[in-house]
Amino acid sequence: MAPKIDHRSLYRLPWSLTDNGISWLEPTAHCNLACDGCYRNNRVEHKSMEETRRELELFARLRNSDALSIAGGDPLLYPQLLETVREAKARGYKPVVNTNGQALTAEMVDALAEAGLSGFTFHVDSKQGRKGEWKGKDELELNALRERLAELAARADLSCAFNATIYPDTIEQIGPLSKWAAEHIDRVQVMVFILYRDVVTGGYDYFAGQERVPFGEGGAITYNLDVEKGARRRIKAEDAVAELMRADPRFRPSAYLNGTEDPSSFKWLLAGRVGRPGEVFGYVGPKFQELVQAAHHLVAGKYLAYAPRASCRLGKPTLLGGLFDRGLRAAAGRFALDAARAPWRAVREPLHFQSVLIIQPIDVLPDGRMNMCDGCPDITVHEDRLVWSCRMDEIERYGTNLVAAPRGRQ
Repeated sequence: MAPKIDHRSLYRLPWSLTDNGISWLEPTAHCNLACDGCYRNNRVEHKSMEETRRELELFARLRNSDALSIAGGDPLLYPQLLETVREAKARGYKPVVNTNGQALTAEMVDALAEAGLSGFTFHVDSKQGRKGEWKGKDELELNALRERLAELAARADLSCAFNATIYPDTIEQIGPLSKWAAEHIDRVQVMVFILYRDVVTGGYDYFAGQERVPFGEGGAITYNLDVEKGARRRIKAEDAVAELMRADPRFRPSAYLNGTEDPSSFKWLLAGRVGRPGEVFGYVGPKFQELVQAAHHLVAGKYLAYAPRASCRLGKPTLLGGLFDRGLRAAAGRFALDAARAPWRAVREPLHFQSVLIIQPIDVLPDGRMNMCDGCPDITVHEDRLVWSCRMDEIERYGTNLVAAPRGRQ
């Protein structure tokens, strides 16, 4: 049974459209995988460096951000990736490459690090249609690939995050994947679970202005459809929390982004934990999350995203936050007991900080309203305006976001 989570007991991340931890750049539409669940039209099409610079300039004018996610498509296929990283770094961003990792080499890691890259977000899951030695591997078997990619990031001391799309038939793997991330807390700074998204066709019609969009009738854009029969069960952030708590009863989220139409919904649900490989001492509470965001904005003028790898090694100083944060107070107590049993280990081995994130995609409310991420970090640029990256195909094809209406009602 999914736990009841009260959003009022968590810290609402202060991110907004114009002042956010992250901005999302898409210099290419080309990808070398065809993932089940992808909502982007895969085509061999790259933006010119001039177009990329113009989008960076628009971000600079309209959106204050700490990190820049360079995505696509797969950005490793973008011919001007190194130049894009240099440009982003020169503009004061932490450039982060969002990739499936298939085209990554050690030489490329070194070149990207020299250009100013801050880290990687690797998307790895069992429904990506990978070939070769990874063909047909389940989530746990893919941990060998995750370890290989984490080692590549570590060679240049770059931040390392992993995304995995979670489906109704793989939801039971959330707990084991979280345990794997905890076992590699020294190498993996962030573990992200993205809940599968499809378009709810049952009982709704979709419109671009007055034009009905014929989903499933030969004119649909690149979205996965539930097509009313054989639809996958939809999973919520609370379902993911239940699996994480089953794997670790102490697991607790501490910060969130709500939905645009339902303020009590959880679109981004964030937890932070302190430990060493294979041993988690506890999870931070909302006060710690608030202090980190407020202090970073006060000092740097931006909300924090993708903490540098070196700062994630400061788990011991983080425990001092137990003076005001209940979660860290409990973690500090457990660490003290462990130190009493093995003081040499407590002194010699560092503690690490790791974030665990659940992302729940767009959902359609009974009256047809689209419940988006309020303060979305993945806002991108299309024709000199800011748009939701997850709905880019709608903008490209129809020039506007689609509107849902209960069937029979215009």
